[in-house]
Amino acid sequence: MAQISLSFPDGSKRDYPAGTTPGEVAASISNSLAKKAISATVNGAHFDLQWPIEFDAAIEIHTMQDQAQALELIRHDLAHVMARAVQELWPEVKVTIGPVIQNGWYYDFDREEPFTPEDLGAIEKRMKEIINLRDPVKTEVWDRARAIAYYEERHEPFKVELVEAIPEEQKIRMYWHGHWQDLCRGPHLQNTGQLPPDAFKLMSVAGAYWRGDSNNKQLQRIYGVAFRNRDDLKAYVTMLEEAAKRDHRRLGKEMDLFHLQEEAPGMVFWHPNGWTIYRTLEDYMRRRLARADYREIRTPQVVDRVLWEKSGHWEAYRENMFIVEVDEDEHKERRINALKPMNCPCHVQVYNQGLKSYRDLPLRLAEFGSCHRFESSGSMHGLMRVRGFTQDDAHIFCTEDQIEAECASFIALLASVYRDLGFEKFDIKLSTRPDVRIGSDEAWDKVENALESAIRHVDVPYVVDPGEGAFYGPKLDFKLTDAIGREWQCGTFQVDPNLPTRLGAEYVGEDGGKHRPYMLHRAILGSFERFIGILIENYAGKLPFWLAPRQVVVASIVSDADDYVLEIVKSLRAAGLRAEADTRNEKINYKVREHSVGKVPVILAIGMKEVEERTVSLRRLGENRSESLALAAAVEQLAREALPPDLATPSAQG
Repeated sequence: MAQISLSFPDGSKRDYPAGTTPGEVAASISNSLAKKAISATVNGAHFDLQWPIEFDAAIEIHTMQDQAQALELIRHDLAHVMARAVQELWPEVKVTIGPVIQNGWYYDFDREEPFTPEDLGAIEKRMKEIINLRDPVKTEVWDRARAIAYYEERHEPFKVELVEAIPEEQKIRMYWHGHWQDLCRGPHLQNTGQLPPDAFKLMSVAGAYWRGDSNNKQLQRIYGVAFRNRDDLKAYVTMLEEAAKRDHRRLGKEMDLFHLQEEAPGMVFWHPNGWTIYRTLEDYMRRRLARADYREIRTPQVVDRVLWEKSGHWEAYRENMFIVEVDEDEHKERRINALKPMNCPCHVQVYNQGLKSYRDLPLRLAEFGSCHRFESSGSMHGLMRVRGFTQDDAHIFCTEDQIEAECASFIALLASVYRDLGFEKFDIKLSTRPDVRIGSDEAWDKVENALESAIRHVDVPYVVDPGEGAFYGPKLDFKLTDAIGREWQCGTFQVDPNLPTRLGAEYVGEDGGKHRPYMLHRAILGSFERFIGILIENYAGKLPFWLAPRQVVVASIVSDADDYVLEIVKSLRAAGLRAEADTRNEKINYKVREHSVGKVPVILAIGMKEVEERTVSLRRLGENRSESLALAAAVEQLAREALPPDLATPSAQG
């Protein structure tokens, strides 16, 4: 019998008969490992314990302690167990697909009656019963014809369609969880009893078209989440509850920040309060960029398709662009333009005006560029995913030797901005060369090493994502962590030698010859709309004092104090504070509650005592106490607190 050699993580090797399964390998090591094993990694691929190994390979046996593999199996098996439970409760239901997604899974069903919350409870109950049965999970490999016949006999048309789409020569893997069967690539656990019965929850039902095509039948999609233990599930559900409280759409309404409406889908209507946040953030970013030697520009909103064709965006991005057609001359063809979906081609046009020397580089061009992209209606979500947005965009034109220094400076600037905005923690992902790419390996080596060296220079944690760079260059993605532990990908830094070449950008080198610059695409916030949404949720609406749209409300307790209230507001505004008066004929407790819901950071309550003593009673949002301050002292203190962080400590800013 043919032999294979398997190498283990500890460096040891063993020979086995060809066709040995990972389960048999685990048993050969120890009975304890055989009982704990759930899957294996074989030459980098995730293997079911039942799959035969026919070649020499590196192998690692996994148990429930291996989080990534365990969660993949738990969530995938639960998708199958849920589908089994649904068909046991309602045998007429047809099944389709059920993949693993972040934090859980979904499965799509064809059922005439809509699933109700009570149905989800019944499904969960049946799932736990199936888990307790400890039914074995087995797998077989069939040919296409046999699989089609099997599903046709069982009146499962969606499965028939899936199998028919598989090439004839390709074998098909079938799985059984007890008596219930599904088409699946695997891997899976070895019995239903390996699933944690108290670490999953069915969350919701949504509509979904078969195979994502709106021309196909609409199905019902049930979402579930799952973790390795009950505590992890509880923490996740608590986080979701907290996230719901922080939802920027709800807070945006309470704080009167913005709205969206059907007549302009995906476009934000900013109200005065929301626009104040926007302008304050933009002013802050403008100062930070100016201090970092960026030169701000402005480029057109509508650009002829010719430029998009030259840049390559027309071919690659046309379906996401808003097209504008105009008749410039009745005897000529209609001119086709597009609202810009990104700023980079226009920035090259600015760079190309006038001859550039190596002495001009690096040249940093920044724009708060308004862009438009056609996002599907189903993907839009408040401020987080819109069709019209403004980027804190910039492009750095530089030589190859300047890339590392520019990258290090950018990371330091990004880290400082994130700290100012309340995000102490962020991670970096370095995406390296893909299989299909342009440029020599030597050039890729140099640029990737430059980025990695820059990251190490600023001492920030990072991970490498092999093969996920653009076809023309590597990139860095920056993920910040908010107050409840969610990660948001906002910043980016991308090396691009391609676009300058396509659009004819060049500079005169020290040797007198003409050379192509590198173009570094970079953003810190990403888009103002999305980042403001993140800020609202991170702070649960209680924005830092300098960013709060309504910083101080001066509220009268009695009408005789109204004149003093107006005097205080005038003094606060003169000191640069955003202050307003509330002299309505309402009780002070009502006023305090209302402005607290609106997340006003400071309320000054003014009665006759304050009038006589020329003081204020200062109450801060979230605190149940107030303090008495002299008017001049209060104005001075609040004006100091209202300074943006870059103006409060300018020497600390890069």
